[in-house]
Amino acid sequence: MRHVPGIDVWRGLSVLLVITHHVAIRLPLKATPLADQLPARLLLAISWNGYEAVLIFFVISGFLITARTLDRDGRPADIDLRAFWTRRLARIAPPLLLLVGVLSVLHALGVPDYTIDPERQTLGLAVLSALTFWLNVYEGRTGYLPGSWDVLWSLSIEELFYLGFPLLFRVARREVVVAAALVPFAALIPLWHAMGEGEIWREKATLPGMAAIATGVVAAMAARRLPQSPQRDRALVVVGSALVVSVLGWGDLWWARIGEGTLLVHVVGVAL
Repeated sequence: MRHVPGIDVWRGLSVLLVITHHVAIRLPLKATPLADQLPARLLLAISWNGYEAVLIFFVISGFLITARTLDRDGRPADIDLRAFWTRRLARIAPPLLLLVGVLSVLHALGVPDYTIDPERQTLGLAVLSALTFWLNVYEGRTGYLPGSWDVLWSLSIEELFYLGFPLLFRVARREVVVAAALVPFAALIPLWHAMGEGEIWREKATLPGMAAIATGVVAAMAARRLPQSPQRDRALVVVGSALVVSVLGWGDLWWARIGEGTLLVHVVGVAL
């Protein structure tokens, strides 16, 4: 797969948005000197688009994993299940084990902001949920874990998706069949998000995250089949970027008009 600079741009923007979102939770940017320097809408955009930034990551992840897998293995029917899962394990397990180990030590030492509330949660279940990819479900049922644990919610969704990803390709055998299954699933992201109960679960629900990844999967398969056309590609970049920027900058207006459909506009824009 050739290098796509635009992907680096969107990933870099997403990293910044996640960081500024977490900063704003603890230190509202409107209470800083930035409020005197930046327009209110821009300040709002860089403060509260953490979830939208994670959706960008999900779409890009689905695109890259699909493109690289099909470049390597060819047809969906030829995907090597063991090799795919081994690559994922080799990529994810070492840093995940290191992080969980460090966080467990910090909890045991009682370090403030790293200690799990024993009245709601346990270290054992936090470790288990992180290593078996259901930490988002654990938080949805028990409340937020400390922030350093909480960030693993998105990894849980992503890796759960990739456990089933190669199986779907092997069973479907053809890209068109995979697309027929994933397009309606991805298109229902507004419904999946609306089904969430409570603030935590609506943000960290599994199905909306998987729908975003599925959007990237479909985009990768479409990109492989479309004939080269620089003019069309530039148009897709302009339209897609406009949609994403409009959601990041004027998401409140989108939500006021189409509600949960805003998420579909967002992930389609990223896919384009």
